[in-house]
Amino acid sequence: METHSQPHSESDIILELKDLHKAFGEKQVHRGVSFQLKKGEILCLFGGSGSGKSVILRSIIGLEKPDLGSILFQGKDLTQLEEHELFPIRTQISYVFQNGALFDSLTVEENLSYPLQEHTRLSPEEVHQKVEEMLELIDMKGSNHLLPAELSGGMQKRAGLARAIILNPSIILFDEPTAGLDPANTARLLENIKKLKARGITGIFVTHDIPAALEIADRIAILHQGKIHAIDAADTIRHSTDPVVRPFFSGEHSSHPKTSTLPLRSASHG
Repeated sequence: METHSQPHSESDIILELKDLHKAFGEKQVHRGVSFQLKKGEILCLFGGSGSGKSVILRSIIGLEKPDLGSILFQGKDLTQLEEHELFPIRTQISYVFQNGALFDSLTVEENLSYPLQEHTRLSPEEVHQKVEEMLELIDMKGSNHLLPAELSGGMQKRAGLARAIILNPSIILFDEPTAGLDPANTARLLENIKKLKARGITGIFVTHDIPAALEIADRIAILHQGKIHAIDAADTIRHSTDPVVRPFFSGEHSSHPKTSTLPLRSASHG
């Protein structure tokens, strides 16, 4: 039985998914996924392997097309937009990839500068100043001229986070951001995300990392059998006795992070 918290007032809602269905061949991944995202909250999305968590994120930015259903953002149904119409949306809904997705041949500064050069009219001095502010925010001051290959895995993910937020997007989509990180780097990345949370960011956080999610989540949604089975405040969900929800927080459910990077278009449904 699905359990849901009370719906937010309409003015609070920044994103709404309604009755999403998605199949890959004979594999039916989503069977009517619906939820709302409130401005200023981080919603963590849990589900077993193959439940379609990352497919939801890719659907939101148009990298996957749902078979049925709608995704509403700023009065538009994103599922009905053409590719060229999605370009401005992707400056407002930013995606943090598992591995940072930095351009290998560009320095850290060039990677972070790229969105600003493409989408703003800032002067070179203003772009540099914005990059400096981002590097200070993620505790990477002085790394401007390093290439991605010269960064640790944790630094690559933090630089990817900085690039994703440098245009001040309305929503940030986090796809397994702590996957493959050791505890120290996980803690540092979460501190960076908490700094952003203090600034009022809105985000969806897909993860297998239960402790990380509990540290930053306002609400938690459980994806089960193609639908949102339960969604509520993190502390409420954490103490639920629901037989589907309880294993996520009792050690019965696998919480090992994934280490592979999902391709942009794939039949992988994690």
